[in-house]
Amino acid sequence: MTMELAYRELAKSLETNYDQREAMAIANLVMEKVTGLKRIDRLMESHRILSAAETGQLAIYSGQLLQGKPLQYVLEEAWFAHLPFYVNQWVLIPRPETEELVEWIRLENGNIMGLRVLDIGTGSGCIPIALKKQMPGASIISIDKSKEALEVAQRNALELKAVIELKALDFLDQEQWEQLEEVDLIVSNPPYIMESEKASMEAHVLDHEPSMALFVPDQDPLLFYRNIALFGQTHLSINGTVYLEINQALGKEVAALFESMGYYTELKQDMQGKDRMLKAQLLDN
Repeated sequence: MTMELAYRELAKSLETNYDQREAMAIANLVMEKVTGLKRIDRLMESHRILSAAETGQLAIYSGQLLQGKPLQYVLEEAWFAHLPFYVNQWVLIPRPETEELVEWIRLENGNIMGLRVLDIGTGSGCIPIALKKQMPGASIISIDKSKEALEVAQRNALELKAVIELKALDFLDQEQWEQLEEVDLIVSNPPYIMESEKASMEAHVLDHEPSMALFVPDQDPLLFYRNIALFGQTHLSINGTVYLEINQALGKEVAALFESMGYYTELKQDMQGKDRMLKAQLLDN
């Protein structure tokens, strides 16, 4: 089968799960991964016959996509802040709104030398690694409860040449907080989706992304934010700052929680106009 025919057949088959434009975009990325050639180069070699190895790999990718597996998990790659991250089923797929959180931090803190940063719930390592690449003078520690997630983050840190410290720690176990030192900045994209919101979510997220990194109980949706606010009271430097990704439906509630615990807060909307980020500064600790 030629490269061009393979691309067309894949794009057509994907229309059962995606609209035509998205199916073509996904097919293009798959063919690039299989052949190692950009679209323009494949057009110049459109009549080249795929090798047996390429044909076999294409069949594997196609089968996984048709079963609803997200493209990033199929290709084991997701781009974040212009960097290619390895991802698998143990970590969330990095989202554009999280890139906005990183950019907010960079704009406000990029010129501060020696900044001590703690990333809570590192997952793939996309937040701390992107911050380290953009703020090389910062010292960054990242924690996660999941050993498998830390292995992914370590792989990404090595491949992307970002020097960060990774530590296994269950943040909700307050007795483990003594293992962490004072920092100037805390960043986190914690679990914040309520269990009751599952019904409105897409199947490919529910079926493939790690639920431990997504959901909190309906009866305590601010679980992680409350613990982060408490932790900051004892582990943030004077005028230390917290940057968080939040549930768009709970922005005011998260802000009120931090304000009740001695923080000044600022809600920030994402590019879609949704309350998606919060900054909390501890003014007197």
